[in-house]
Amino acid sequence: MSPPTVTLLSDFGLQDGHAAAMKAVILTVCPDARLVDISHIIPPQNIRSGAYVFYSCYRYFPKGTIHLAVVDPEVGTQRGAIAIRARACCFVGPDNGIFSLALREESEWEARRLENERLRPGPLSRTFHGRDLFAPAAAHLACGFPFEEIGPLCEPVFPNWHEQWVGKGEVRGEVMHSDRFGNVITNVPGKVLEEQGPAGNWALKAGNRVIESIGETYAQVRAGEMLALTGSTGLIEIAVNRGSAASELKLESGTEVVFKLSNS
Repeated sequence: MSPPTVTLLSDFGLQDGHAAAMKAVILTVCPDARLVDISHIIPPQNIRSGAYVFYSCYRYFPKGTIHLAVVDPEVGTQRGAIAIRARACCFVGPDNGIFSLALREESEWEARRLENERLRPGPLSRTFHGRDLFAPAAAHLACGFPFEEIGPLCEPVFPNWHEQWVGKGEVRGEVMHSDRFGNVITNVPGKVLEEQGPAGNWALKAGNRVIESIGETYAQVRAGEMLALTGSTGLIEIAVNRGSAASELKLESGTEVVFKLSNS
């Protein structure tokens, strides 16, 4: 039997020991765990960005993977702590929408509050629930702790940004993330546009820039030119061929984007 896989995603960065502390807790509880870093350089407190990065890769991990995600600007407050069992994996983290993009792709899941004190190895600090609450919970799940004993059933938080507004000939969404290449990713799936008309018939307005149609590949425009297209995650993104749309547009997470269908 292969060792359990636990992934980690956070906004802790690489300068300090926060990510290492979570790994230490996991390995203490579950020494055989195989740890995989998704990212620790999510922009600080940017739940949208964390939700997108997690959504972009979680489904490719082996069945039974435990995913630990901590982007937690409300740590120490009354915000919930949650574990979610999906068809092929479990999610552990703050109940603030970090898993919302992934959950909209899952047809079956069950959520529970992290309330069983047997999951905690010691006191719970007010500023580092990643180490004191979420990491030990993830480790116990990886080692076979019964999911039903974690805590009571609950309904996760779904922020308004996890979905887009869809009207006739118009779709409104927002910016989720800017990647290393400067591509600006929205929360709007290409398939949502195509339900009303071909991608090439849609125009996109983001900030003060209008892109007249949705393309297919980065290289269909000349170097330095901007386009929009459906990226590898199925979401519409804005890109500059061999350049950075993020640098040119300076769009922050949460900035509205508007798609309009021609002749509508």
